[in-house]
Amino acid sequence: MDSQNPSYQPIDCNYYDRLEAWATLHEPVILEYLDESGQPHIETAVIRDLYVRNKAEFLLTEAGRELRLDRLIAVNHLPVPKTC
Repeated sequence: MDSQNPSYQPIDCNYYDRLEAWATLHEPVILEYLDESGQPHIETAVIRDLYVRNKAEFLLTEAGRELRLDRLIAVNHLPVPKTC
């Protein structure tokens, strides 16, 4: 993931709280996101961790996939607001 990209756009703070709740539950969620080339993907995963690196927020799945939060489209079909 492009963690050095200075154009990271934070997601909505309330939505971040939802992501933390899903991570705490350790239950599978449906992630809809854009990859580095802008192609959409959908996968089922368990959120293992949320963290900040180089001023960008990331989600880590139990399978080891790292997603920058501003690339998320929706989780469990709930669209991700882009501003905090």
